Amino acid sequence: MRALVVGPGAVGRLADVPEPVPGAGQALVEVRRTSVNFSELRHMGRLPEGVVLGYDAAGVVLRPAADGTGPAEGARVAAFGAGAWAERAAFDTGSLAVVPDGVDLAVAAALPMSGLSALRSLRAAGVSLGSRVLVTGASGSVGRLAVRLARLAGAHVVASVSSPGRAPAFGPDVHVVTSLDGVAPVDVVIELVGGPALVAAWGLLKPGGNLQSVGWAGGQPAVFPPGSTFSLGPARSMNSFGDVASPGPDLAFLLGLVAAGHLTVEIGRRVPWDRLDEAAAAQLDRTVTGKVVLDVGPAGHVLS
Repeated sequence: MRALVVGPGAVGRLADVPEPVPGAGQALVEVRRTSVNFSELRHMGRLPEGVVLGYDAAGVVLRPAADGTGPAEGARVAAFGAGAWAERAAFDTGSLAVVPDGVDLAVAAALPMSGLSALRSLRAAGVSLGSRVLVTGASGSVGRLAVRLARLAGAHVVASVSSPGRAPAFGPDVHVVTSLDGVAPVDVVIELVGGPALVAAWGLLKPGGNLQSVGWAGGQPAVFPPGSTFSLGPARSMNSFGDVASPGPDLAFLLGLVAAGHLTVEIGRRVPWDRLDEAAAAQLDRTVTGKVVLDVGPAGHVLS
């Protein structure tokens, strides 16, 4: 079968690879859509040549798990797991969620990594009705979903973006800013940029507040001035975030929100998977907003 793998020079290329052999608790999925995450492209060089790339997928179950768990043959599913950029992949059944009728597989493929990061970081931070939440990097795929999920939870949200032109249409209930100067203190920060943005966001955290460090899109070091980590009152906390264990139930929850019209997932570009180089360039250059989705299969052929 064909798959996108790490090629020479740490770039992705199409190659022939062995068919996956599912374990007892794994389903074999025909992958029809995948999506590209910024972090996957940035860290591709850390992987050995020949490794099958990708984590986000949507498709159809070809062979259910031998142990009887998970979706049945023919079910439309979204998945989160290594090796997703392939014609077929074996996924743990705990990493699968059935895609509701009416939800396009392209949308389902765009959701796993970004949606899980947004949902679980908000949950870990303890966001609730009335919380005041700051999301940095709010124009990115994780940031957009974090803003919308925080609003659904009844939080007051400040969305920080790099420029007005990159501000999504969040609606009048979201306060969009291009600078953190003058922003009032917050209970929670979902921090996606790193560097100076992380330092500034930490300074806005109320006593007892929590900052979830989810990403480092800016690529700059964070330098905290002397004394800036100290404050009177209940302790502030900063946590790194990367919890992707047993994603199936949370993925099903997110897909349910999409099906009900409560959550929007924007697709900025959709191309055949043999045009990964084009998609990657647009993602890394920040010339596309929303997720980049790849159609899997022969060049130019779009499966339904």
